[in-house]
Amino acid sequence: MGITSSAVAWTLVYAIILALTAQEHHSNAALSPESLKLIEAANIDGPYLGLVIPNTYELNPLLQSPNFTTHLTIDFSGRRFRFGTIAGKKVILVMTGLGMINAGISTQLLLSLFSIEGVVHYGTAGNANPTFNLADVVIPQYWSHTALWTWQRYGHGPEDDLPLNSKRDIGYLKLASYTVNVTDDNSSYDNLLNNIWYQSEEVFPIDGTPEQREFTFWVPVDPFYYEISKNLEELKLEGCLNSTSCLSHTPKVARVQRGTSASIYLDNAAYRDFIYDKFNVTPVDMESASVALICLQQRVPFIAIRALSDLAGGGSADSNEADTFTTLASHNSATVVVEFIKQLSAASLGSTFLVDDVYQCSI
Repeated sequence: MGITSSAVAWTLVYAIILALTAQEHHSNAALSPESLKLIEAANIDGPYLGLVIPNTYELNPLLQSPNFTTHLTIDFSGRRFRFGTIAGKKVILVMTGLGMINAGISTQLLLSLFSIEGVVHYGTAGNANPTFNLADVVIPQYWSHTALWTWQRYGHGPEDDLPLNSKRDIGYLKLASYTVNVTDDNSSYDNLLNNIWYQSEEVFPIDGTPEQREFTFWVPVDPFYYEISKNLEELKLEGCLNSTSCLSHTPKVARVQRGTSASIYLDNAAYRDFIYDKFNVTPVDMESASVALICLQQRVPFIAIRALSDLAGGGSADSNEADTFTTLASHNSATVVVEFIKQLSAASLGSTFLVDDVYQCSI
């Protein structure tokens, strides 16, 4: 039997960690011998589908689901990796914490330590798309990070040179367009904050030349995963928290074109409307693009599923928004994830999609 590339990669990672641990003069060794044995034994039983979840309130509905059974936990670097099964598929759950950095660290640890066949990221999100409602669950085909900026100096405009890898075709935000307390009708009112240009991300694919970067703005999810997610659009979701707190509509599942992330809690209607008009995004969150970028660089299939817990910036007909309906949205996102895994388990191993399709990114 031949040795797969993933097995070779794990062997190298394991050997490096083992060497570090063997250095007795380092009291803070990377992993204890006991943890190393657990990881090695777990990987023999792999590969696993990795489930990456931002926060406890999004994790708990899955932990409490009768569809999830667990038999092992491994703690490392402030993270807890929970091993179990959903619909017969072996899974590892890890909670990341808030924001792009935490999500990136947790995802990279998951992929470096364990044998992972793919990653499903799920949770709640703000909503920028007026055609969707609270507790709807959306599955974007593309993700971007829209907080990697070039903030242009005052006096410069769209015709001036842009530093770094800012792309004119991505576009910019003209802050003067949102100036308030202006008494006249002069639309060209000056603003010292000037313009913000969106940048592409630098990525370093593991199968590319070391230190040679590529650039991407929109990261596609795995095409096979996305095709499977089409089967979820008829799934029935909950619309009530209890007998007295119900939404005025029935939540639905829908595939959408785009989602975006930044380590910014978006609660501003003007910016919400801008990014919807500019980029046609539906969910806005603080983690998904980070997970997408890590999976892109590591060549691991990825998809993100987000339930809409609030209209970013306010304006919903349903009162209290996130304060009331985060719990409902969290349960709906977990429901969709379980059904996705069931569909994935049932899907034929033969696929007409090429793995390389995942990495055809748009700048």
